Amino acid sequence: MLLTNTLQGVVPVAPTPFFPDGQVDFASIERMTEFFVHAGVNGMTLLGQLGEAPKLDYQEAVDIVSCVIARTRLPIIVGVSAPGFAAMRSLTREVMARGAAGVMIGPPNTLRTDDQIVAYYRQAVEAIGRDVPFVLQDYPLTFSVVMTPEVIRRIVQENESCVMLKHEDWPGLEKITKLREFERDGSMRHISILTGNGGLFLDFEVARGADGANTGYAFPEMLVDVVRLRAAGRRDEAHDLFDAHLPYLRYEQQQGPTGLAVRKYVLMKRGILSSDAQRKPALSLSPQARAEVDFLVARIARTDKRAALAP
Repeated sequence: MLLTNTLQGVVPVAPTPFFPDGQVDFASIERMTEFFVHAGVNGMTLLGQLGEAPKLDYQEAVDIVSCVIARTRLPIIVGVSAPGFAAMRSLTREVMARGAAGVMIGPPNTLRTDDQIVAYYRQAVEAIGRDVPFVLQDYPLTFSVVMTPEVIRRIVQENESCVMLKHEDWPGLEKITKLREFERDGSMRHISILTGNGGLFLDFEVARGADGANTGYAFPEMLVDVVRLRAAGRRDEAHDLFDAHLPYLRYEQQQGPTGLAVRKYVLMKRGILSSDAQRKPALSLSPQARAEVDFLVARIARTDKRAALAP
C-alpha cells in the first residue's frame, strides 16, 4: 500500500528501543507496534529524527523496518535522510521492496538558497525513483533550512511523488494557512499535511488545515482523540483533553536527547519498552528529572485515566 496525498489522522514517529548494552530490542519493537495499532493510529514513521537513525547501521535499519511491517497493515513511512544520495537510494529501495508505503526526506543543513533547496529535492527524487512516494520534512529548528511556503509549492509542483508535508516549523500556523490558500487558488496540488513538534500546537494546527499529526508522544491516544474530536466539531472537548496533557507535553518536547529520554522513560513505565536506554552517545534522566516527569504524568491522570501508571 503506497502512501498517497489523502493520508489523515495520527502517524506516530516511533523511537528505536535499545537494551542497556546498546543492542536493538526487537521484542519491544513488536510490543510498540501492537500498542500503536491499538491506539488507533493511521500509520507509523520509523527511523525519524528521534528514532536515533544515525546510530544504526544499514542492516539494523532494514531489520527494524521489516520487524514492524511483518506485524501491521498500517502504512509505514521510513526516514531515509542521508548525507549522500547513494545511501538514500540503497535504503529506499530495500525498505520499499519489503513493503514500506513511502519515505521521508529532510534537507541537509548545507542548503542556503531557495533554488538550492528545490534542486536538492529534484535530485533526491531522481536518486530514489519517481515511483516512490515521499514526505517532505520541513524542520528548520533541527536542519537549519528555512522553507518558505513558496519553496514548498515549487517542490510539490515539480515532483509528483511528493504526497505529504511533515510540517515542523515553529511558529508555523500561518505557513499551513498559506499552503492551503495555494491549493484553493489552484497554484498547488493537494498534499497531506501532518504536523510534528510533539503535537505542541496540534489543537490549532488542525483548525488551520493540517490533516493530523506525524510526531512522537508518549500518549499517542491523546493525539488520536484530539484529531477525532476536532473533525467531529467538538472543539471544546478537544481543547480540554489537550490542555490536560499540555504541561507534560511541553516537558517532553525539550530538544534533542533530553526530550527523547523523557519519552522513552514514560513508554517504559507504560510497559511498552523494556528499557529507556538510548544508544551511545546517550543521555539518561537524573533522579530529579524522573520525579518531575512522574509528577506531570500523575497530573494528567486526574483527567485522562490512561496516564495512571504504576509507581
